[in-house]
Amino acid sequence: MIPSAFDYAAPTTVEEALSLLAGADASGDDVKLLAGGQSLIPVMKLRMADPSLVVDLGRVAGLSGITDDGGSLTIGAMTPHHTVATDSLVMAHAPLLAQAAQTVADPQVRHRGTIGGALVHADPAGDMPAPVLALDATFNITGTNGTRSVAAADFFQGYFTTAVEEGEILTSITVPKYTGWGSHYEKFTRVAQQWSIVAVAAAIRVEGGTIAEARLGLTNMSSVPLRAASTEAALAGCELREDAIAAACAHAADGTEPASDLNGDAAYRRHLATVMARRAVLAAVGLHGLKG
Repeated sequence: MIPSAFDYAAPTTVEEALSLLAGADASGDDVKLLAGGQSLIPVMKLRMADPSLVVDLGRVAGLSGITDDGGSLTIGAMTPHHTVATDSLVMAHAPLLAQAAQTVADPQVRHRGTIGGALVHADPAGDMPAPVLALDATFNITGTNGTRSVAAADFFQGYFTTAVEEGEILTSITVPKYTGWGSHYEKFTRVAQQWSIVAVAAAIRVEGGTIAEARLGLTNMSSVPLRAASTEAALAGCELREDAIAAACAHAADGTEPASDLNGDAAYRRHLATVMARRAVLAAVGLHGLKG
């Protein structure tokens, strides 16, 4: 199929983009923002989205790139996945994001798709929401009244729903530095380049031969990304032994509400979460155990 006819605008500033959004809202027109287009274009072709105006953010200055802010990194919302996956600052200070970005779809999608577009799309099976949640990122959202910051824990609000309101644009994501932490993104799919059936994002700080702090994000275990709070608590102070880590990760699915679909029922996903959590933590701390 092909999309319905629509008007197209390509602003060069955030202010111009916001003006277009405000004008469309005032006239009652349905408007969609176009980032990399890897999510929007397919649903427009299926006419699941039928906007009268598409505002392309690709020419807006200042929405792409990664900067070092001292204690954190700021990633422009229009930064492609490939850049996140290969950037030296990200790999040094937030390697979990780079590892997750490396698993997104295929090279073509990673070069066109953007981190901001993926996060605002908020697909529960998407690979970027859980890592930014695990890392306590902050989302910087700009509207006509200025810019506001929203914590990752409050950003994802339901299936394909975020804190970005009508007439607003996600402009950047601020990620605290986790220099020296071990990390790993463990993803389970049946075929290559598939959406995650279940995935676990793990960032681990080791001190004196034990796990001092653990952060685990869960992909596709609810309508929004979740923190594996029970496992994080159980890992704190845990010795670097496979049996101890496995026992802590047995709680990874606590409090989750995974969906049942053709890829597996809820019970299957809960089991996968414990397996993926164990694998992710073992890899993050350098104990690459058995793959069972």
